[in-house]
Amino acid sequence: MIRNRGLLEEFERELAKKEQLNFRKNLRIVDALYKEAVALGVFPLKNPLEGIEVDIKIAKSVNHVQRRSRTRRKTAQ
Repeated sequence: MIRNRGLLEEFERELAKKEQLNFRKNLRIVDALYKEAVALGVFPLKNPLEGIEVDIKIAKSVNHVQRRSRTRRKTAQ
């Protein structure tokens, strides 16, 4: 549970400033993950829309909770 949101945001900003991004390295990582997924038989998907209903329900629930907490935060201030 996050107790001090401001402190966490400051930490994330400082970390992002210090972190050196390497586009080529990141592409190699994504490529390796994709190859591993293919080797495991996860990709290509036989039916890309299979299970989409569950994903939509989860997304609606998550988005609803986030909206409600923002609304509550604004009214509490």
